[in-house]
Amino acid sequence: MYPPDGVSSSCMPVAGKIERLWIDAQKWALRRMERLSPRRRRGPATAAHLEVGLRGERAAMFELQRRGYIVVARRWTSTRMRGDVDLIAWDDDRLCFVEVKTRTARDMSPAESAVDEDKRRMLRGLARAYLRAFPEAERKTIPARFDVVSVYLIGETTEFEVFPAAFGWR
Repeated sequence: MYPPDGVSSSCMPVAGKIERLWIDAQKWALRRMERLSPRRRRGPATAAHLEVGLRGERAAMFELQRRGYIVVARRWTSTRMRGDVDLIAWDDDRLCFVEVKTRTARDMSPAESAVDEDKRRMLRGLARAYLRAFPEAERKTIPARFDVVSVYLIGETTEFEVFPAAFGWR
């Protein structure tokens, strides 16, 4: 199931040197701002696992940008549906709805296995809601896919596994 036959995360286009430097500078600045005011945005009652998830989403966003994705939305929600889409990004001409799963250790089951059928159903519904914002004629021509990114924050290292087209509309 992950990744689909013939799709490798290594075949993704890579950002140029200047783009990578700019992405790295943005990442550094965000980390620095977090250290200066770690509880300012979310308040003191934020659970540790939520902080880990937010760090993973941010790291995944920068990694996808390095791979050539153009991120257009982060933590997108609909007023009519529960849940959120972690990242929405263009990969060439494809609109990608990206679910990010973050872990601080490599356990028995990989992070991407947490994207179960209920989560997929929710993401499909949210993707349909997002696409409804486009004019109907244009909406039908937009190729979309669902990607999963596993982020492992282990010590000072961050590891990524990107699964393009991890699941489909059905």
